[in-house]
Amino acid sequence: MTSQHEHPGASLGDYLAGVESGLSGLKSRRVISRIWSGDHTVWKPDPTEISNRLGWLTVTDAMREQTPAMQALAQEVRDAGIRHVVLLGMGGSSLGPEVLRQTFGSAPGYPELIVLDSTVPGWVQSVTDAIDPAHTLFLVSSKSGSTTEPNMFYAYFRGLVEKAAGKDGAGQHFIAVTDAGTSLEKLAIDQGFRRVFANPPAIGGRYSVLSYFGLVPATLIGLDLSKLIDRADRMREETFSNVTVQENPGAWLGAVMGVLAQQGRDKLTLVTSPSIGSFGLWVEQLIAESTGKEGLGIIPVAGEPLTSPNHYGGDRLFVYLRLDGDNNDESDRAVQAIQESGQPLVRLNLMDKYDVGAEFFRWEMATAVAGSILGINPFDQPNVQAAKDMTDSVLGQFERSGELPPMEASSSLGDLLSQGGPGDYLVIMAYIRQTPQVDQALDDLRRKVTARHGIATTMGYGPRFLHSTGQLHKGGPGSGLFLQLTGEHAHDLTIPGAPYTFGVLADGQAVGDLRALLASLRRAVRVDLGTNPEAAIRGMVGEVA
Repeated sequence: MTSQHEHPGASLGDYLAGVESGLSGLKSRRVISRIWSGDHTVWKPDPTEISNRLGWLTVTDAMREQTPAMQALAQEVRDAGIRHVVLLGMGGSSLGPEVLRQTFGSAPGYPELIVLDSTVPGWVQSVTDAIDPAHTLFLVSSKSGSTTEPNMFYAYFRGLVEKAAGKDGAGQHFIAVTDAGTSLEKLAIDQGFRRVFANPPAIGGRYSVLSYFGLVPATLIGLDLSKLIDRADRMREETFSNVTVQENPGAWLGAVMGVLAQQGRDKLTLVTSPSIGSFGLWVEQLIAESTGKEGLGIIPVAGEPLTSPNHYGGDRLFVYLRLDGDNNDESDRAVQAIQESGQPLVRLNLMDKYDVGAEFFRWEMATAVAGSILGINPFDQPNVQAAKDMTDSVLGQFERSGELPPMEASSSLGDLLSQGGPGDYLVIMAYIRQTPQVDQALDDLRRKVTARHGIATTMGYGPRFLHSTGQLHKGGPGSGLFLQLTGEHAHDLTIPGAPYTFGVLADGQAVGDLRALLASLRRAVRVDLGTNPEAAIRGMVGEVA
């Protein structure tokens, strides 16, 4: 078994009895066999957005057949002198590839992958500055084919490619990954894209990493697709219905997640070895968007700086993904201290980086099982549309008047934290460009909040998180304290054919998101960081009391 689960001993203490009870319930209801048979009643009586969302169970069979064609494309792209591959996507289309990019990098002689999933103009400009459009291939990735952000990215970069390489051959710099019959597929055919990959349709975005959405970018940077699929399939075999639920790695983890969430330990805190730290980006989306609805939900806490165990509350479940041979000294010490403090802790061991393929499938199954325990549909996203509608309304006002509606008045982090208590968590939503300096400042802020207030913290860059944790924010438990961070755009970028710029689009998304949160009766404030986000965030760190 390439990736193993350990039954925690005393670290789970009294919670083990609850988990065993949960496993017994899964067994008595024959949940695993019913999942494999496509029985929607595992989750809900209504099959809507369930029966047509179970393709992830078998998608590796189709992808194995298509591996030679994907590998041939990778060689074709190398022969064409492509130096960069830029993925234009959001949510499920971008986060899996981002994990693979950060975990593996590019093999020698293969292009460098850049993932663009932000409309903040400084972020778009940083990608523009990093590439030569004449030697760049763009992946336009969208399940629906109508997602606003990748469509705007395409319009922008199409213009740059036409200027650099001419209009006649511009289409050869683009590949589409989408469902069959979408507007993106038609656009790709009409405008001469190099390839169009029509993904198996019965797969939701957040369950799509082992389909074309994850594997096309993976092959373009030289990953061994057969090896990655093999690892996923080995894990898949261990979750088949003929495996007892106690020995089923997906069912077991799902039972831990679901049962402990019901018992109040709904902050699933992921600790990882350094080389696989980005795995949290993908797992965060999977869990948040799948379970955060009907006032319920498991809150994934990814990338949170480690601190003293006495700062952690009684609402935590820790999961440690440990990669053999990595630089694990710091994380090993921290995890040992967490376990000795009595917090529930699960260890998942990876033999090498390709075991992330196994983890992709394990966590997909575990999240589906946890959804059954919680009684929710893990495949829909009923609250995501709220923020989109708010944003459309805001941008509609801009088109009519030439101005965005005013943002909500700035408040302070102190005012927000004063409203919190045990079981709450801080949500940092940063509508600014990501840089190493901003990352570090936000880490320091999260560490300080946990140390002073004893609450979990999550952090996402906007608008990326709208397609990731946004569903949990509006539809999940009302325990979030929402801190929106905005800043000024030093430079803006026009979008060919659009009635607004990237700066207006990003600001409109921030306004729409905050309005959707307030309409959902969430405790939310906005803080304007001005022209120097790092300095402003560091000032906030000093103000945490």
